[in-house]
Amino acid sequence: MKIRPLGDRVLIEPLSAEEKMGKTRSGIVLPDTAEKERPEQGKVVAVGDGRRTEDGKLIPLNVKKGQMVLFSKYGPSEIKIEGKEYLIAKEEDILGIIE
Repeated sequence: MKIRPLGDRVLIEPLSAEEKMGKTRSGIVLPDTAEKERPEQGKVVAVGDGRRTEDGKLIPLNVKKGQMVLFSKYGPSEIKIEGKEYLIAKEEDILGIIE
């Protein structure tokens, strides 16, 4: 099944707990409670065409398929596709691109 987000929405595959860094650079393991309030990370799987202005002009999205992003924890909508969890978020819910 393929999903193409509409407008300024982005389909994100969230990183699993094992893929996220649960340690600081010095090797200190952070408890779950500290991790819960941090922004989430994920990989962009698909992007919409962009946002339309009031006069109909299309503004393309800043994120591209394959990029790793930080997004707000409570902004995106959770969906399941063929048993795998994904998130659909508006571009404004994406806090930054991980380079």
